[in-house]
Amino acid sequence: MANLSSVLEVATATHSGMVRSHNEDSLAADIDAGLAVLADGMGGYNAGEVASGIAVELIRTELKAALESSNPEALNGQGAEQLIVEKARRANNAIYQAAQSQPQYSGMGTTLVVAVWCDNRMAVGHVGDSRLYRLRGGTLEQITRDHSLLQEQIDSGMITKEQARNSQNKNLVTRAVGIDPEVETEVHTYPVELGDIFLLCSDGLSDMVTDEDIELTLSSLQANLQLAAEQLVQQANDNGGRDNVSVILVRVAQDFAARTGMLDKLKAWFR
Repeated sequence: MANLSSVLEVATATHSGMVRSHNEDSLAADIDAGLAVLADGMGGYNAGEVASGIAVELIRTELKAALESSNPEALNGQGAEQLIVEKARRANNAIYQAAQSQPQYSGMGTTLVVAVWCDNRMAVGHVGDSRLYRLRGGTLEQITRDHSLLQEQIDSGMITKEQARNSQNKNLVTRAVGIDPEVETEVHTYPVELGDIFLLCSDGLSDMVTDEDIELTLSSLQANLQLAAEQLVQQANDNGGRDNVSVILVRVAQDFAARTGMLDKLKAWFR
């Protein structure tokens, strides 16, 4: 697996928010391996923090090991998707077993969003309402679709997106990692373009800051990715900070197509 540290730029920021006493979000970005993972935990006192921590640490370490041992030619989008599904299943089992065996963790679970960059593509898997957005050419697009009661109500035409912003059902997810013995992770692969900026975030950002304001912040601060990440968190807190808020920003700075032909291998040899 190629080292992508010179290809991708990353920035992260997280905060407990203005209401919660502790932060139940967890996140990790390993740009050498080309992966990012973010989870928003739920459960009783500290249990959400435990669930999100298990998910992020297990997926980060096991996915990195799998990516590093994979042949870039073989690791197409589908291969990366399969790895994400497999590691999410492992995290689900670990959280579920911990909740079953330790009463204080009963009912804990977590949302999840995972992205893997390989061969000028990004594979993304998600469970729940933590999101992945893409800024391309100054336009922000939500790439993932929430697994939530609110999204189902929007899809069925019961409410509009504008009404959803003021709904009381924002935190009711229809899928989560660790709640049930099995989990269904939604996975997709997308082509990547030079200059793309990807945003992984918990609902502490998307519930408190409009997509229009996220787009404006990323567009205006894209030259300083860390400042952009910190500003997004600050905006969520300025707007009330009713939940923990976490963001990972990843910018594509160079082409990262996998070298598959003999000519490419010879070129690489003589560089």
